[in-house]
Amino acid sequence: MNAPLNPSAATAAEPRLTSLSHGGGCGCKIAPGVLSEILKGTARMPLPPELLVGIETADDAAVYRLNDEQALIATTDFFMPIVDDPYDFGRIAATNAISDVYAMGGKPIMALALVGMPISVLSTATIGRILEGGESVCREAGIPIAGGHTIDSVEPIYGLVALGLVHPKRVKRNADARAGDVLILGKPLGVGVLSAALKKELLDADGYRRMIETTTRLNTPGPELAALAGVHALTDVTGFGLAGHALELARGAGLEVRIDWRKVPLLEGVAELAAAGHVTGASGRNWAGYGPSVELPAGFDPVAKSLLTDPQTSGGLLVSCTPAAADEVLAIFRRHGFGDAAVIGEMGPSGTRPGVLVR
Repeated sequence: MNAPLNPSAATAAEPRLTSLSHGGGCGCKIAPGVLSEILKGTARMPLPPELLVGIETADDAAVYRLNDEQALIATTDFFMPIVDDPYDFGRIAATNAISDVYAMGGKPIMALALVGMPISVLSTATIGRILEGGESVCREAGIPIAGGHTIDSVEPIYGLVALGLVHPKRVKRNADARAGDVLILGKPLGVGVLSAALKKELLDADGYRRMIETTTRLNTPGPELAALAGVHALTDVTGFGLAGHALELARGAGLEVRIDWRKVPLLEGVAELAAAGHVTGASGRNWAGYGPSVELPAGFDPVAKSLLTDPQTSGGLLVSCTPAAADEVLAIFRRHGFGDAAVIGEMGPSGTRPGVLVR
């Protein structure tokens, strides 16, 4: 392994960005069990028929039908730094926020910036670089940042409100998987492990490069995947890890997700880093929140378990499609530069309740 990566020279005179946050990236999410407890008492307002997707299945975004040809996708995502380089932090946060539009099968049209910064700690130059990073990703996605909101906060926070459009008949919810579907994952796992090693200054330059490459790759296959009749459900794998987001597919459809762990792609080096103890606290919180709904084989490797629940920041699309559509789904991923996309499992009838079975 090469020498550990040093913080960016641009921030050398200031605290490391990751030192200012109690958790980074999608690892900042409230644990699934706690979130469920918080939301269970939420009052249910009357819902208009135009609201095609709301909060009922913990989907990636809200979708509102405007007319027979267009539906508006609305989503927001923001978090504390997962890396120390301000420009890279902005890029990762923006890519992650826009991903939810792609995960609904839509095309992004514009964004609003959400900015909270400790202005007495970070220079305006550093904060400006964070915003520049976000702007660069929006340019790549072909959308403007049309406004936003800023506050002075204790921890650095950056993200976007992302808006998109989709044909109402092409909306892909996370609840519409069907028994017999195969599951395809678009990006390899391990971002949380890499971020844990980075925070301890034990991630080398190659590891950092792999981390940035995957977290700043826009999930552009989404609209093409949504146009395939054989694609039934879409979501993206983020803070709750592969097991958590697979469980959302299972619960939404009333089915069982069956994952073949041997086929799950991993970022290079993350298994070794996880074995050395570089695991986020969010991984354990994830398991505590939904572990009873995930069945593991006897003697399942604890390292594999930590990767199964590893929080992904700007993670890959998870596609539920017919076996006949699998080759075309993989071909779409390949055309967009997602060479690690792989079939990782299938949807089957549930037993006593929906859940995830790992083999």
